[in-house]
Amino acid sequence: MADETDKSTNQARTSRDDRLKSALRENLKRRKLQARERAAGTEPSQNEDGSLNEGAAGKAGTWNSE
Repeated sequence: MADETDKSTNQARTSRDDRLKSALRENLKRRKLQARERAAGTEPSQNEDGSLNEGAAGKAGTWNSE
C-alpha cells in the first residue's frame, strides 16, 4: 500500500514538474519576443490624434496619496 502511495505521489510530482517546465519555456519565448520587439521599435507609437500611446506604463504610478 505504501508503494502505491509513493508511486502516485511521484507521478503527480513528475506531471507537475513537466507542466512547470513547459510553462517556463513558453514564458521565456514570449519574453524574448517582447524584448526583440522593443529593441526593434525604439520610438513610441503615436495615436491618430498625435498623442503618444503610453499604454499602461503611462498610467501606472500617477496617483499620489499625499
